[in-house]
Amino acid sequence: MGGSSSLLPREALGEYQANPFQHRICHVFSTSLDRDDSMSFEDFLDMLSVFSDAATSDIKSHYAFRIFDFDDDGVLDRKDLEKLVNCLTGQGEESRLSNTEMEQLIRNVLEESDIDKDGTINLSEFQHVISRSPDFVSSFKIVL
Repeated sequence: MGGSSSLLPREALGEYQANPFQHRICHVFSTSLDRDDSMSFEDFLDMLSVFSDAATSDIKSHYAFRIFDFDDDGVLDRKDLEKLVNCLTGQGEESRLSNTEMEQLIRNVLEESDIDKDGTINLSEFQHVISRSPDFVSSFKIVL
């Protein structure tokens, strides 16, 4: 294994810092045995590959699902969806949804996505939803 000199600090990733999912991205792509979410050069290349224009919809949706699965349990449940919405809308009071708005949004997402009606979205269901979104592949990228 390489020493700390082979690790890339998050700050080296330029515009990536503005991404609301930066910590989840580091977590998903990091192979650090210390579980500190640091990224080796190889991890960084893997990340660039997934976020490149050449990556397929299946690859992009697989990694998007893992990034959005905040508790790493293999499904997107209500807590994951709430965290996802909060990342997208920002943490400020002026942009935060009310409890009623959040509940309605999560209910709508589950109605559209939860095919087996178990209250969660699995990878297959997520990929089905993504397949109906033609802009997903071109928008799932990081500009460095």
